[in-house]
Amino acid sequence: MISCVRASGRLDPAREVVSVHHPSREYILVKEHPPGFAALMNRRLAVMLPLGFASGLPLALTAGTLQAWLTVEGVDLKTIGIFTLVGIPYTVKFLWAPIMDRVVPPWLGRRRGWMMLTQLCVAIGLALMAMTDPRAHPAGLAAYALLVAFLAASLDIVFDAYRTDTLYPHERGLGAAVWVNGYRVALLVAGAGALALADHVGWQVTYFAMAALMVAGLITIVASPEPTRIGDPPKSLAEAVGAPLADFFSRPQALGLLAVIVLYKLGDAFASSLQTAFLIGGIGFSPTDVGAVKGIGIIATLFGALLGGVMMAKSGLVQALLIFGALQAISNLGFVVLAAAGKNAGVLLAAVIFENVTGGMGTAAFVALIMSLCNPRYTATQFALLSSLEALGRVTAGRPSADVVEMVGWAQFFGFTAVIALPGLWAVWRLRHRIEQEQKGSAHAPSPAV
Repeated sequence: MISCVRASGRLDPAREVVSVHHPSREYILVKEHPPGFAALMNRRLAVMLPLGFASGLPLALTAGTLQAWLTVEGVDLKTIGIFTLVGIPYTVKFLWAPIMDRVVPPWLGRRRGWMMLTQLCVAIGLALMAMTDPRAHPAGLAAYALLVAFLAASLDIVFDAYRTDTLYPHERGLGAAVWVNGYRVALLVAGAGALALADHVGWQVTYFAMAALMVAGLITIVASPEPTRIGDPPKSLAEAVGAPLADFFSRPQALGLLAVIVLYKLGDAFASSLQTAFLIGGIGFSPTDVGAVKGIGIIATLFGALLGGVMMAKSGLVQALLIFGALQAISNLGFVVLAAAGKNAGVLLAAVIFENVTGGMGTAAFVALIMSLCNPRYTATQFALLSSLEALGRVTAGRPSADVVEMVGWAQFFGFTAVIALPGLWAVWRLRHRIEQEQKGSAHAPSPAV
């Protein structure tokens, strides 16, 4: 494939210079080759692991770990219930994403500058939580936790934008997989790790230690490369709010692309919405059994994401979406087999591993799809909006899933979830040429001339 892109310094290893020509701008005509594994080993991908870790660390510290702290300190259950609301900023972060597209900090550029500021502020917020007694000042701790959640959601906005603007198309699947691995490790550190540490040194020291990890992560931001796609920031806040939508809907088949976003992971969302209830209440496994197999499932998800990322580098985005989506749908049928087999540990393990491996592969491809749909001028806003749209399926699937189970039973329900996945696959196939064009367009977005 021959393509024309603006010069931006060193070329990607998967690209070969053919010629340079243009009367008024510096362009490089390059030939893109399928990248080898060596071409994927670079600084852009390497920083995704620690950045993913920094993205995941605050989540548990304002959710499950915080609930554990409150419980140990004897805070009443109603108050603990109120603390669950501190996670709201994660669900509405698209509301202030335009500000992070519009405003350029005076250090490290638009993406890395915001990363530095928000991550430092998250660390300060965690330190403030550490210094607050939950029994004497529960309202103060709630305020600080809400502040940390807001700052962490803001950090996620700019992290998503940076990842999208930095990775080349053939790197996006593997980059997303490496990111997910860092994110999951952070959840373990801030979850099980923090609980174990608190038993030995107390909650205050534990939260200070987590704040120190966030501060240490600032080194990664300084060492991170500049984005490879750089668009001019919006000229006003009004443009930052309205232009991302106008830009997206000006594209051919924009509604079809939105349908892909909504439908692609819908079958997976329905299948996972009541999975724990099925395993414990429907089949009769103990919570210990389910917890153990879900731990194995996390490892399988990480493996699947990495496998999918490597495969995407060779196969391309559309083929990966179709193959991984089909495997996701087939994996739901494993729970049909489990429903028929009953309480069988071997079938349970096989079903969970297969589902999590294929789910990780599908997630890597889906994140790469969202990246390809973002204009570098408005990456923060468009990524936040598109990812929130996908989340609707996960949020709303629980109640209709329960109704279906009551009507037809567990086996038929999981068969139904496989069928629900088919419209998403059809939408990808129907818009395959449009998706390929969007990916090519994102690959050739302008970047600064040498």
